[in-house]
This record gives sequence, C-alpha cells and structure tokens, in this order.
Amino acid sequence: MADAAETVADRAAPRAPGAALVPRLPDARWRPAEVVFWLAVVAAYFVFPKHHVIGSQILITGLFALSLDLILGYAGIVSLGHAAFFGMGAYAAGLLAVHGWGEPVSGLAVAALAGAATGYLTSFLVVRGSDLARLMVTLGIGLMLFEAANQLPSITGGADGLSGVAMWKVLGAWSFGMTGSTAYVYSGVVLFALFVVARRLAASPFGLSLRGVRENVKRMPAIGAPVARRLVAVYTISAAMAGVAGGLLAQTTQFVGLDVFGFPRSADLMIMVVLGGAGRLYGGLVGAAVFMIAHHWLSDVNPIYWQFWLGLLLVLVVLFARGGILGAIEALRGRRGMQR
Repeated sequence: MADAAETVADRAAPRAPGAALVPRLPDARWRPAEVVFWLAVVAAYFVFPKHHVIGSQILITGLFALSLDLILGYAGIVSLGHAAFFGMGAYAAGLLAVHGWGEPVSGLAVAALAGAATGYLTSFLVVRGSDLARLMVTLGIGLMLFEAANQLPSITGGADGLSGVAMWKVLGAWSFGMTGSTAYVYSGVVLFALFVVARRLAASPFGLSLRGVRENVKRMPAIGAPVARRLVAVYTISAAMAGVAGGLLAQTTQFVGLDVFGFPRSADLMIMVVLGGAGRLYGGLVGAAVFMIAHHWLSDVNPIYWQFWLGLLLVLVVLFARGGILGAIEALRGRRGMQR
C-alpha cells in the first residue's frame, strides 16, 4: 500500500515542462531480498562443503542463463544457439591454457573477447527478421560451430575433447583442486561482478530502451531510438558474458568437451530462463539453480524416469506460475498487499 501511495503522490506532484516526456528509470537501489540472495550464495559454501563442485557448476550455469536473459527477457531476442558463445569462450580459455598460458583472469578476458567477437559478427543476421527467423539463424550458427569443432581434432580435440587444460593458481594464491572450493569462490566472484554490470545496464537508459524494443519495436524509431544498433550492442554484451561462463567451465573442470557447442545446452538454458522468470535478471540464476538441483536429485532418485518428473515440474510452472518462479512469487506478494 505504501508503494501505491508513493505512486499516487508522484502522479499528483507538479512537474517541470516536458518532464512527462522523460520516463522514470528503474530503481537501482539494492533491495533486502537481493542481499539475502547473495548471502545465501556465500552461506552455501559453508553449509554444503561436500557439494562445492556442483555448486560451482550452478554458478557458472547461472551466469550463462543471465547472459541469455539480457537478450531474451529485455530485448526480446529468442535464441536456440546461445551455446555458440559459451563454446567459443570455453575453447578460447582452454586453448590458451593448453598452449602455456594458464593464468585464470586473463584467460577469462580472452574468453569474453572470443564470445563478443562471435556475437558481434553474427548479430547482424540475428537482429533482422521475426522470432522464427531468429530461432533458425541462432540454431544454425550453433550447429555450424559444433560441426566445425568436431572436424578440427588437431585444434579442438574433436569428439575426444580438449584435455591438458592446466590452470595456474588464481591470483597466484589459490589452486584449483578436486574439492571444488576454489572453483566455487572463483565462479561466485565472477558471477557477482558480471551481475552488477548487468544490473546497472538494465537500470540505465539503454536498458529502458531495450524494454521499449521488446514491447513495441515499431514505435522506437519514431522517438529517435536506433533499434538495430541497440540490439547489436546487447547481443554482443550477452555473447561476451556467455563466453566468460564458458571460460569458467573450461578453467574449473580443466577440460573442454564438444558438448559445449551442443544444442541440448542451449535448449536447457532456455528452459532455465523461462523456469526462473525472464526479464528479471535473478530469474536466470534461480532457474539454473532449480533446474540443476532438480536434475541432480531426480536422476539419483530415479535414474530411468527422472526426465518425466522434471518435465512435470516444467509443465506445472508454465501452467500455474505465470512469469516463472519469480513471477509467481511477485503475484503472491501482490495479493497479500491487496488483502492488507
């Protein structure tokens, strides 16, 4: 009710001439729920010491999902080939280490450049056309890169994968071990840093214009917004973040398999974003965590029919949780507020 009162007061307050033409930017302040979320990520390191390996995988996948949410949830660009940038980042970081340079941070920078370059070069094909055309183009790009990696075993290792990815200590102090402790902290720090960047981006005028493109792409040019340039920019940024996620996977596992380019990885990623709630930033993180934990737990409980239960979970979320898990939580909070 307090929020509603503030909204009414804002509308009633006098404005300067022309102020109505300037849209209000989203609130960039950190909310208590966000602080709790990141504290939970830190607490998981101490509460689940035997699960650091899968925890690091969840964090990496969360970053990957965040990169897709930037283009799907904010710009409305659907993609079934986002693994192309993930794979480019993974192979870039892996090949760099194989050829003698195993410094993790600079390796991630190279992975980001590889993903960004691939995203920028393919963005001009993706931003054109309808959603169906984008689906087919992104899918085709992913399949081409998968086959290219498969046909270059002297470089990528082919179907056997790229082994011998020897990593140095992080900042010269922490080495990657079998327990996954360093991998968890390293992945968590990188995820948080890039999340802050994505959060600032979403709360900026650029992010607001992306929402405008998503809602009505035909009206944006009428107010002087260059739609194509904005879509190319966000697509390149998203690809760079996906490349970093791929680089993290290569560094923490010290292996790069051909599946980093695989279609199942892109399809699972789409499911995670929809499951958590697209267009919310945290939706990709929540969706990745729920999907991977459910996958891990259900496959242990029932190794044969686990996909049935996972599919049932997805159907229930789509039918009864509009806007994903976070959308359902927001709807419940709204109902409680109205009852008060």
